[in-house]
Amino acid sequence: MQKKLAELLAGAGLEIAPAQQQQLVRLVELLDKWNKAYNLTSVRDPQQMLSRHIVDSLVVLPYLSGQRFIDVGTGPGLPGLPLAIAQPDKEFVLLDSLGKRIRFIRQVCHELGVKNVKAVQSRVEDYDDAAKFDGVISRAFASLSDMLEWCHHLPAADGKFFALKGVYPEAEIAALPPGFQVDDVKKLHVPEVEAERHLVIISTRG
Repeated sequence: MQKKLAELLAGAGLEIAPAQQQQLVRLVELLDKWNKAYNLTSVRDPQQMLSRHIVDSLVVLPYLSGQRFIDVGTGPGLPGLPLAIAQPDKEFVLLDSLGKRIRFIRQVCHELGVKNVKAVQSRVEDYDDAAKFDGVISRAFASLSDMLEWCHHLPAADGKFFALKGVYPEAEIAALPPGFQVDDVKKLHVPEVEAERHLVIISTRG
């Protein structure tokens, strides 16, 4: 799996240190093990997890700016765990309402020695952090309008929303609520994933 991950990362144009690559492989092993009991993801094949979960999460790395991030509706820690492993100098809050997912994330952090992740069980509407965030990240979480409505209180004044989407979400962008603007939409390339991937970057107006 180590060799496979290295090939996928190279194909995506990503440079990740060998020690962190080992942690990412271990993450997949733990996800595969827990998945059998807790049904955390519909992807059953660890090799597919490398492309569809790990590299699919990491391709947003070049576009993230700032120091503090929150991954809302993180599920089993995607994309937050791979991003936190790849950027140990940055801080990540991983938020989900389901206890089994948060327990999994905490166990991964314990076993892999990941120190820059705080796993929180909460509905996003009920969660607040006085320090605020440079980036609010979501992957397969909700429509852009719902994401902005539920998460509008989380970013710092100059913070941004990073929404990982499949096909270009034309209708969702057209329906953006007042007070928000799309700064950019990046087409992402994930080796061995044929489906389209886009990153929508949104900020508050004024």
